[in-house]
Amino acid sequence: MKRRRLLLGAGAAACGLLAACDFSLRDGVFNACLAELPSDLREHPLVTGAWDGLDAGKVCDTHCHVFGDGDSGSALWFNPRMEQIWNPRGYVQREFYLNASCVDERPGKVDTSFVERLLAQCRSMAPGFRALLFAFDWARDETGAPMADRSTFHVPDDYVAGLAFSHPERFLWAASIHPYDPRALDRLDTAAALGARAIKWLPSAQNIDPADARCDHFYARLAALRMPLITHAGDERAVHGFGEHLGNPLRLRRPLDAGVRVVVAHCASLGSGHIDDLRSAKLSNFELFAQLMDDARYRSNLFGDISAITQGNRMSVVASLLERRDWHERLLNGSDYPLPGVVPLISLRALVDWQLLDAAAVDTLRRLRDINVLLYDFVLKRNLKKDGQGFATPVFETAPFFSRPA
Repeated sequence: MKRRRLLLGAGAAACGLLAACDFSLRDGVFNACLAELPSDLREHPLVTGAWDGLDAGKVCDTHCHVFGDGDSGSALWFNPRMEQIWNPRGYVQREFYLNASCVDERPGKVDTSFVERLLAQCRSMAPGFRALLFAFDWARDETGAPMADRSTFHVPDDYVAGLAFSHPERFLWAASIHPYDPRALDRLDTAAALGARAIKWLPSAQNIDPADARCDHFYARLAALRMPLITHAGDERAVHGFGEHLGNPLRLRRPLDAGVRVVVAHCASLGSGHIDDLRSAKLSNFELFAQLMDDARYRSNLFGDISAITQGNRMSVVASLLERRDWHERLLNGSDYPLPGVVPLISLRALVDWQLLDAAAVDTLRRLRDINVLLYDFVLKRNLKKDGQGFATPVFETAPFFSRPA
C-alpha cells in the first residue's frame, strides 16, 4: 500500500498521466473507501432532498462500467501493460480505477470485490434504483478480428448479462458489439434475447467509424429492435487508440438517419472536430453535438448522457446543459462509474467558484464520495444549479427509456 501511495502521489502531481486537464488536488488524491453510510449522512437533508420529486423506481444510472482482471474465471481482462510500472500512464490509470472502485487486490478477489462494492452502493440508494452495466468489446481490425495489443480492457457480454440475471433488482445491462465483427448481427440478436437494454461503443478505442457504410446492416437491426446505441463522442482521455476523429459527433448522422436511437455519452463535452471534412472549419465537439440536438430531423432519436460532465476538463458545458431546458427531456443521467471515485478528477470547489454548486454542500459531498460513489454523483448532479435552476426530473427518471419493447 505504501508503494502504491508513493506511485500514485507522483502520478497525481503529473496531470498528463491521467490525461485530464484541470486535474485538481484541492479535494485530495485517494478515495478512502469507507464501508458504511452513517445515519447522519443517510438522513442529511442534502441526501434525502436529492430524491424529492423523483420516482425512485424510474431512476437508473445509465453509464456504469465494469472491470476486473479475470481472477474469478470471468474472462474480464486488463491489458498487461497497465500493470507495468515502466508504462507509467497506464499503470497510474489502472491504480486510480482500482482505488475508485475500492476493490480488494488480493489474488482471487478483484472481480468479486468490484461487484460486491457496486451492489452495496446500489443498496444504499432509494428502493427501486438500478444501474445499467456496460460490457466492452475488443478493439478490432478492419476484418473484425480482435486486437488485444491495441485494447485497454475487455468485458464480455456474457459476464455482464450474468450480473443482471443474478441481481435483476439492482442491475440492467448493455452489450458491446463491434459492428465489424463478422458475427455482429448474431451477437446482437443473442444480446437482445438475453435482455440487453442497449449497445455500448467507444469508437476511438475500439476502432469503430460510426459513419462507415459497413455499419448499415447493424444499424438496421438496432432500429428494428428499438435498442439504443450509447456511444462515446468527443475526445477520449481515459482509453486511447485509433484517432479522435472517430469521436466527431457528426459521424453519428449515419445511425440517426437509419432510425437508431443514439445516446451521445458525455454530450461530446471534450475536444473539437471538423464540421465535415479535414479541410473544413473546426468547432468544439460540444457545439457539434448542439447542432445535432437542434436539428429537427433528430429530435425524436438523439439523446445525450450527462456522465462525467462534472470532471474538471468537461465542466465548462455544465452551465449550458442546465440552461438548455428544452433538451432536458432528451438528457439521461449516468455516473461513468467508477470515475467519480477518482478524487482529483472533480473539483467541488471549482464548481462552487463557477457558481454551479452551493459551498455548503461541499463537505457532505466529500463524505459521500468516500463511501458511495453512485450516491455522491447522484446528489452532486441533483444539486447543480444555474441561476437557481437544476436539471429537470426526466434527466434522472431514465429507466423508461431502456424499457424493452412489448
